[in-house]
Amino acid sequence: MATWLKRGATAEAKADADRKVRDIVEAALADIETRGDEAVREMSIKFDGWDRDDYRLSQAEIDACVDSLSPQERKDIEFAQAQVKNFAQIQRDSMKDVEVETLPGVVLGHRNIPLNSAGCYVPGGKYPLLASAHMSVITAKVAGVKRVVTCAPPFQGQPARAIVAAQAMAGADAIYALGGIQAVGAMAIGTQSIDPVDILVGPGNAFVAEAKRQLFGRVGIDLFAGPTETLIIADEIGCDPEIAATDILGQVEHGPDSPGVLLTNSEKFARATMAEIERLLQILPTADHARKAWENFGEVIVADSYEEMVKVADEIASEHVQVMTADPDYFLKNMTNYGALFLGNRTNVSFGDKVIGTNHTLPTKKSARYTGGLWVGKFLKTCTYQRVTTDEASALIGEYCSRLCALEGFAGHGEQANIRVRRFGGRNVPYAGQAEPTPETAA
Repeated sequence: MATWLKRGATAEAKADADRKVRDIVEAALADIETRGDEAVREMSIKFDGWDRDDYRLSQAEIDACVDSLSPQERKDIEFAQAQVKNFAQIQRDSMKDVEVETLPGVVLGHRNIPLNSAGCYVPGGKYPLLASAHMSVITAKVAGVKRVVTCAPPFQGQPARAIVAAQAMAGADAIYALGGIQAVGAMAIGTQSIDPVDILVGPGNAFVAEAKRQLFGRVGIDLFAGPTETLIIADEIGCDPEIAATDILGQVEHGPDSPGVLLTNSEKFARATMAEIERLLQILPTADHARKAWENFGEVIVADSYEEMVKVADEIASEHVQVMTADPDYFLKNMTNYGALFLGNRTNVSFGDKVIGTNHTLPTKKSARYTGGLWVGKFLKTCTYQRVTTDEASALIGEYCSRLCALEGFAGHGEQANIRVRRFGGRNVPYAGQAEPTPETAA
């Protein structure tokens, strides 16, 4: 049986925090719906201390951000974007349109159709997370989305130059210096100056995630990508306490509500890792954020076996799952609920976050139970079509359809089938609701 050496916040505390966020977001979105640009401006001033005549950046401002990059910075961004684009293209190439004759004269197919517009949110309040520009904009463009709009909050009182440069280099069609609820609300609802989009994508804090949840249905969303979650699955053979501690703290520095969890089969290893976390918190430059997250949301779990570790991990359904055990492939083969797996101690979540090529926009709050992360397919609609090419096929399908409609009592549906049986099959079937014809009435 698994044992918790350390637990995070209670379910009740999390639910209370969620309620507070939900109420704030609901009021903010209603305000944007009513007052448009005026509401967006007031929120931007209130939350980001940021005001300007037009939140959309001019081409001159965008060019200045790109030009501000050093040669090495530009080269590094280009390398990361090349990896993301390459893997996104591989994913796109795996999705084929199909058309097949399933019965003589019956042709069925589907097409993968790109969405017309997408709104990409790039977080940047504490840290300018330019990698989110690669993950969303490039993936949308590879899918074939015609209009890609991006929003990122200002950084230190200015448009975040690295984010803006990355957005532009990724191919964004419009770039706005807006953050938080006001950004996703404006992109989804539309204002006097911002045209609405068809889907919202990208990670964000609890307020951004909740705004996306409340806007779902009005627009599509990629998934619930809220505060970062990390699960480290480790044993004494595949890992050491310093690496495990480093990889936990390397992710919980995102913010004070970012869970970091260690799951192991060794209490000795668990306690050594906890001690190492305390040591590293004395020297980590971002220890203020990391300590709050670790103290309030960190967990340490000791399980009896790999089998039990898989069970616990699937219950947690973490966004990031880093597996550093003697047999990482055991977890690849047996785990079912996770955003992304990082297998072995040579890789880590940071590689996935920044550069390796897989997408870092991943499901949180247990939504990994029913969805994977952002990928090309999120920007595509798989739409079916059919055609019937012969009279015989139309009559054959029509006869089956007619009888099935009668079972359900759908007379109008049945008549759609019957008229084709009469027209193309030459059979004198009755109108829906009438008795079968006798030889006399048929004559």
